[in-house]
Amino acid sequence: MRVLIVSRYKTLYFNNILPFVYEQGEALRRQGVDVEYFLIKGNGLKSYFSNVKPLNEKINDFKPDLVHAHYGLSGVTAVAQNKIPVVTTFHNGETLSVVVNLISSLAAVRAKYVVCVAQHIYDKMLIKPKYFSIIPCGVDLYKMPLRDHYETRKKLDFKPTKKYILFGGAFDNLRKNYPLLREAVAMINDYEVEVVEMKGLDREQLNDLMFACDVFCLPSKSEGSPQALKEAMACNCPIVATDVADIKHLLGDVEGHYLCDFSPQSLAGELARAFEFGKRTAGRQRIEDLGLDNETVASKLMDVYDMVSKTK
Repeated sequence: MRVLIVSRYKTLYFNNILPFVYEQGEALRRQGVDVEYFLIKGNGLKSYFSNVKPLNEKINDFKPDLVHAHYGLSGVTAVAQNKIPVVTTFHNGETLSVVVNLISSLAAVRAKYVVCVAQHIYDKMLIKPKYFSIIPCGVDLYKMPLRDHYETRKKLDFKPTKKYILFGGAFDNLRKNYPLLREAVAMINDYEVEVVEMKGLDREQLNDLMFACDVFCLPSKSEGSPQALKEAMACNCPIVATDVADIKHLLGDVEGHYLCDFSPQSLAGELARAFEFGKRTAGRQRIEDLGLDNETVASKLMDVYDMVSKTK
């Protein structure tokens, strides 16, 4: 099977594509799918329409059996051609604005199949597709081999007496809610704490931090099915997060995973519990139990592709 993956061009990432989109594509490739990528360039809504002609040229050249678009607006570009069946994955951002939600939902109706990475995303769609599945993006465990916590701290020159919190995003990303974490840390008096920003990191740097830090913290206001949290789980890092999206389900009842509300007092209290826990978790096993490794997710997507191919 030949699959053309359509996604947004991202200058800050390896290969100019979101890492979890690329890693999912490579997992499909490992299972025998012939995968190529088409990246949408330009600015604003108009770029999704101006890329229709280049996409058609790519389709004529690659001759895919199926187009898989990531994010609803990429789906707009994908369904503008009517030669090849389209699968569109919704990741959450396309549901946060009424205008983008409507445009994305209308395009989804023209797709052959829709994948939502969490149930609440489907629930938010203004127009519900008839054929859909809930399939969260997976974690590439091949690229995240287990490392020793203490050896990784030495590698990064972490101070033995300090507690390090890896914040699950950039400090200036308002949706990730760094101000809440900043307030909470100011309330913690029993530990010397340093917060590390997750920004501009390659895979190796991110892995090091997830294995070295004492806690991964995601106090987000909203999420889809947060990829960074799943990756932290795969690194057996203790986690403190707000109860949004599918986070409660992902964390399960694993010791060392903590949920907080949106008050700094709650977050500070859960961070203190995570520091007191003081060891690694069984988060990686939880990822495997949930079938959220990329190989299992790729198998589920191949089932979708086969079904779509048979109905075209």
